[in-house]
Amino acid sequence: MLELTKKPKGTTVIEGFPGIGLVGTIATGFLVDHLQCEKIGKGYFENAPPTIAIHGNNKLDPVSIHYNKKYNVVIIHSITAPTKIEWQAANTVMEICKQLKPKELISVEGVGSKSPSPQIYHFTDDHKIQKDFEKINIPSFDEGIVMGVTAALMQIQNGTPLTSLFAETTSQMPDSKAAAKIIEALDKYLGLDVNTKPLLKQAENFEGKLKRLMKHATATKQVQEDKHQLDYLG
Repeated sequence: MLELTKKPKGTTVIEGFPGIGLVGTIATGFLVDHLQCEKIGKGYFENAPPTIAIHGNNKLDPVSIHYNKKYNVVIIHSITAPTKIEWQAANTVMEICKQLKPKELISVEGVGSKSPSPQIYHFTDDHKIQKDFEKINIPSFDEGIVMGVTAALMQIQNGTPLTSLFAETTSQMPDSKAAAKIIEALDKYLGLDVNTKPLLKQAENFEGKLKRLMKHATATKQVQEDKHQLDYLG
């Protein structure tokens, strides 16, 4: 299900779903807060477990869509892990693009790495965008395996230029440092005037929030499984 209350045109759409290190979710969550975006839509996946997070007495939708008029940026922020619903998640992103007709879609996420100095890479098949990233010294992702929502988007993109940003992470836990690299790359590319000094601190705070949400979600799942087992045995 997808609902949009506004449909700004000619935007740059940035999407981030939970993946390795929760990089996409942390990065888009930071942007939504930092740019003081207006919420213009929400969504959920019928094939995913119904989940709503509560933070600061506010409800966080499984998928929320936000808009910043100054930079004409739309941000798709998801707290729903797309496991087993990657195609549905990608189709939702494509539906948003179909309605908004953006000039570019940027997918952000983490990729596993054992490097002691994790790097950030980009991938695009648009030559003009390729040159823009070369100018800001963000190397191309020349070889590797892409999975998840980004891989699905690469296969079903509907004419909207697609750029993928990959931040290496050595951790399966929420990685705010990798998310910070994504933010810094977006700042260079889009000129968002992000104040990078408090970036890591705010990203770490958001990381802490996600850790608490994950802890609560795990506890809730365990209670549900225990109840199911009791119902079965009873």
